[in-house]
Amino acid sequence: MSRLRVTPMRGQGRDRLYVTLRDGTTVAWYDKDTGRVSVLSGAGREEVLSALAPYLTGEVAVGPPRVPTPADLDRLSLHPDDDLAPNRPGEGLHAELNALGDALGDVLGDAGSGRLSGSSGSSGSAGSGRLPGASSFLPRRRWERQDPRQAELLAQETVGDRLDRLEDAGWRVLHSIPLPGAARIDHLAIGPAGVLAVRTLPARKRRVAVADPMVRVGRAAPAPHLRWARRAAERASRALAAEVRPVLAVVEPVRLDALPAPRDVRILRDTEIAALASLGGVLKPADIESLYATARDRHSWLRV
Repeated sequence: MSRLRVTPMRGQGRDRLYVTLRDGTTVAWYDKDTGRVSVLSGAGREEVLSALAPYLTGEVAVGPPRVPTPADLDRLSLHPDDDLAPNRPGEGLHAELNALGDALGDVLGDAGSGRLSGSSGSSGSAGSGRLPGASSFLPRRRWERQDPRQAELLAQETVGDRLDRLEDAGWRVLHSIPLPGAARIDHLAIGPAGVLAVRTLPARKRRVAVADPMVRVGRAAPAPHLRWARRAAERASRALAAEVRPVLAVVEPVRLDALPAPRDVRILRDTEIAALASLGGVLKPADIESLYATARDRHSWLRV
């Protein structure tokens, strides 16, 4: 039985057959309109062509994914609402926390002014002079410290800042890319070493243990962070028609146990991100700019 599967997909004006491994990882696709088979790493050329043989008609070109041409880029005149380049690290979390903070402020304001239900004209207990339930509200600053999304946002800002510093080495970076289904790619880095989908893992002063696909942070229950990182890279690969490697960036762990290392997911401490500047040999500057122009367009991500 072949380890490869062929799945049709239509969208964004494309009619393609995707070739995937059993775990869902894309290793190639056949574009029916152009008659081209694009092959990524993970499967051999002959193996891919064998899987696609029942679907191929006429002569086909076979090779690595085609990089968008200047003509492709000319079609990308982005409206500001469609440009993802201005997104801050953790853009989605900023919005969530700001909305919750405003809602909490309204509730606390109502409590302080006596507008809560049941507080008008009487006190919560005879002679106490206290509003009903007021003692149950957390002060806003304490709530902000305790919400775990605050730590996640800080971690994304840390990783985002370190990735942004790679621009001097020829990298282009996007943050908080929205995907269908309310998911997001924390960071997308496009540079001489290829395209990286970076997932952020906050772990300040905690031990991190990796047992593929599960990752345990401190005493928390293990979670499939490596599976999620792979899934993000897979969706990015489909959006960009290019090979995208998953990266897990672990922020400020006191200890990181990741042996044996996963074959396909690169695990980095946040302090190791700067080392990416010394890597290269995959993409040329023109390729980097072309992929970045495609990636920053919100419409590129609508059907992945």
